[in-house]
Amino acid sequence: MSPAQERQLTCWDGNVRAFRVAGAFDDCQRLVKEAFADREITQRFALSSANSINIARLLPQMSYFAATSLAIWNETGAPASFVIPSGNLGHATACVWARHIGLPIHRIVLAHNANRTMPDFLEGGEWRPRPTIPTLASAMDVGDPSNGERLRHLFPKLDDLRQAVSAYVIDDAAIGARIRSGFTEHGQIWCPHTAAAAEAYARLSDRGDGVWVIAATAHAAKFAEIVEPLVGRKIDQPPALQALPRGRPAINISPSLAALRDAIV
Repeated sequence: MSPAQERQLTCWDGNVRAFRVAGAFDDCQRLVKEAFADREITQRFALSSANSINIARLLPQMSYFAATSLAIWNETGAPASFVIPSGNLGHATACVWARHIGLPIHRIVLAHNANRTMPDFLEGGEWRPRPTIPTLASAMDVGDPSNGERLRHLFPKLDDLRQAVSAYVIDDAAIGARIRSGFTEHGQIWCPHTAAAAEAYARLSDRGDGVWVIAATAHAAKFAEIVEPLVGRKIDQPPALQALPRGRPAINISPSLAALRDAIV
């Protein structure tokens, strides 16, 4: 996590606690799923998840695609196509579901970083999770995307899934280059995840005449340590980030269910 993201999670007092896990995103997600199945924890607490393990996270995300695709349809009479920065595949699944229920969405393109479990599955047909590779687009550093299971359930035939989505792999060098060109050519300062989607869009050779939308991920100020050297200027922080209070430090734990259980029980 970037320092700004860590501050967002540790700036609270009261009944909010943050844990710093000595591992990767996949370790954190595994711990949450293990906690859901742990009798000692579930007897004491009613657990929920705010990430896309929880279907309640995906349902409101569908509204982004509903509002955008309907606005474009009303203006142009054409369905929108989306390029989506993808890691755990929650946002991508929400877009697929939005199209599945009838919203005017044409193509869906997934932009991945070097963690290429989903692109490799689309290419070779083998779902093969692997250790996470750290990249500039850290929110997409997922080696075992949880929502891959939902997409494979919706499209049990690989060819149907290939018709539903396509995927590009964007490495760190291309992400950095796209951040620089986005600023010099368009005056836009993109976070690394949004830049990955912009690079995937640039690589599309068959866009056609339709309307394309790049789904932005975060304000670049959350990743200032990466973005500022690439654009050669300081990024103005939005008021919401500036106003974050100082809370208490995160609690360090190992990536094991026993450590998590001890910390919360």
